[in-house]
Amino acid sequence: MLYKLAADFVVVIHFLWILFIIFGAFWGKYSRVVKYIHIGGLIFSIVSQIFFWICPLTHLEVWLEEHYNPSLAYPGSFITHYLDKIIYIQISERIIFVLTLAIVGISGLAYWKYPASKGPDKNKA
Repeated sequence: MLYKLAADFVVVIHFLWILFIIFGAFWGKYSRVVKYIHIGGLIFSIVSQIFFWICPLTHLEVWLEEHYNPSLAYPGSFITHYLDKIIYIQISERIIFVLTLAIVGISGLAYWKYPASKGPDKNKA
């Protein structure tokens, strides 16, 4: 049962990571730490696709799923069943790579064109 819960948790984290990669620039504009984590995630996404690496979260998810009873009629929970279909969408790797480059481009544009405000100017009073 613990493996099942852990696998479901990893699926949810994986989905949230994908959302962060897609939309993280909007949050990263306001936090330098988030910006660097987001840019690192974008770089990892591109490099992993170029070298055909499998995401570490996928490895962890598969390992956890192998350790709980695979003979269950409906493996995982209802939510993770549908998140799996979103995370592991059945489209070509080329299209995923193009979409990743588009996300990187949009994120780069967001960071460059709309930099984070530095707060109120204390010299103006």
